[in-house]
Amino acid sequence: MASGIKKLAGQTVIYGLGTIVPRFLNYLLTPLLTYGFTAAEYGINSELYAYISFLNVIFTYGMETTFFNFSSKLENKQEVYNTALISLILSSVFFSLLFLIFAGSIAEGLSTPNSIYLPQFIIWSVLIVASDAITAIPFAKLRLENNALKFSVLKLSNVIINFGLTIFFLKVCKSSYDNNETNFMASLYNPEIGIGYAFLANLLANCFTLILLSKQFAGLKFTLNIELLKKMLLYAWPLIILGFAGMINETLDRIILKKLIVDKSEAQIAQGVYGACYKIAILMTIFIQAFRFAAEPFFFNKAKEKDSTKSYALVMKYFIIFCLFLFLATTLNLDWIKLFIGPNFRSGLNVVPILLMANLCLGVVYNLAIWYKLNGQTKYGAIIAIVGAIITIVVNVIFVPHYSYVASAWATLAAYSGMMVLSYVLGQKYFPIKYNIKAILVYTVIALGFYFISLTFSNMENIVLKVILNNLFVAFFVFILYKLEFSNIKKLTQNVSTPNNQSS
Repeated sequence: MASGIKKLAGQTVIYGLGTIVPRFLNYLLTPLLTYGFTAAEYGINSELYAYISFLNVIFTYGMETTFFNFSSKLENKQEVYNTALISLILSSVFFSLLFLIFAGSIAEGLSTPNSIYLPQFIIWSVLIVASDAITAIPFAKLRLENNALKFSVLKLSNVIINFGLTIFFLKVCKSSYDNNETNFMASLYNPEIGIGYAFLANLLANCFTLILLSKQFAGLKFTLNIELLKKMLLYAWPLIILGFAGMINETLDRIILKKLIVDKSEAQIAQGVYGACYKIAILMTIFIQAFRFAAEPFFFNKAKEKDSTKSYALVMKYFIIFCLFLFLATTLNLDWIKLFIGPNFRSGLNVVPILLMANLCLGVVYNLAIWYKLNGQTKYGAIIAIVGAIITIVVNVIFVPHYSYVASAWATLAAYSGMMVLSYVLGQKYFPIKYNIKAILVYTVIALGFYFISLTFSNMENIVLKVILNNLFVAFFVFILYKLEFSNIKKLTQNVSTPNNQSS
């Protein structure tokens, strides 16, 4: 068991490098966008990327997890790969054509003020989603083969290109245009496109990634095993519902703000402020994403071993502990982290702690999801996500008209915590795992205790002293972890170095 945990940790680190660095580079774009554009303009970016999240569910329709499941059960893994990939290519072409035909009508329906290039932004967004969908299975194959390094390098290259092109368009070309220069770079910039260049940069980076993945398409046979595809789609359809419900929980708030706030200009600003503050929760999101990349194949591969449930319980414990550390490290350093977003966006900083705890609950949900994925009972995952979606919609509809995006943050926390509780209850009924609830609750109380104590001097004028005091709490939390968990971690390490010892 210990060797498996160590391998998961190592894979998470490698996937993290392919996720943390790219997300960090994207994070560095936030100052460029929030200092260079108004909250209303940034709101367009937040809204369209929220729609992109929904489109990702349509374009991939649960095929990634389905690929993992069937590859772990069938001997002919190449046929599973071929069927999944061809299916996604054909469907992506069909969906893309459908959305591109109606781009103009979709733009009118969004009621976005002062954006004549919105139809073009929509076209770029659809092509971004299509290219992401086509690369989903090749990337999944790399994960299944435990080729975390290649996966991370390819992901990193995509974001480096995206980052570089965004800087080129919105900094270099924009600067040349603003200075009335008559060179090639100035001619590439159109102020009416403005923040839309972020979508163009993303699309060009995805095209480059498709080229880098060309070897993954080399041996592909353009034939479909219809019988296998039917079985895969039967497994996948609850995941589509789960995906939609998940996107409602994750991104609907950035869409629904415009629908529930009467003044559309004010709503656009709210979208921008909320979207920018959401970015500050990046560390938690990055870790959870890196963990998911490593954990899903780990959980499937571990399922056949006798001590699998012990491994799952141990993973849950240390996952939550690390998330609590990230919660403290972020919330207690907001006084300088807030500098990453423009001054006009900082009015929404009060939602950051709420969103961090919401993401922690979401990470727990991902851990708990193993029971229905291993049993092929993905319908329960859909039910859990639907419950969360209902909570999200109800809370937003009732409270957003009065409390704007603050209500959206609380809706997110309510939805994820509700999903967490429901998933745990159902999991204990159908796939019992003895999680160390006592230890998890103790560490949670300690972390939240430090956070609430820090609020007592939140109005301190001396920012430097305030940051020092806050980080003493972070250091004390780490010290407590060291005192209580070091011996357990040391024992795990010793078990790894003793192959015949299978105890935990």
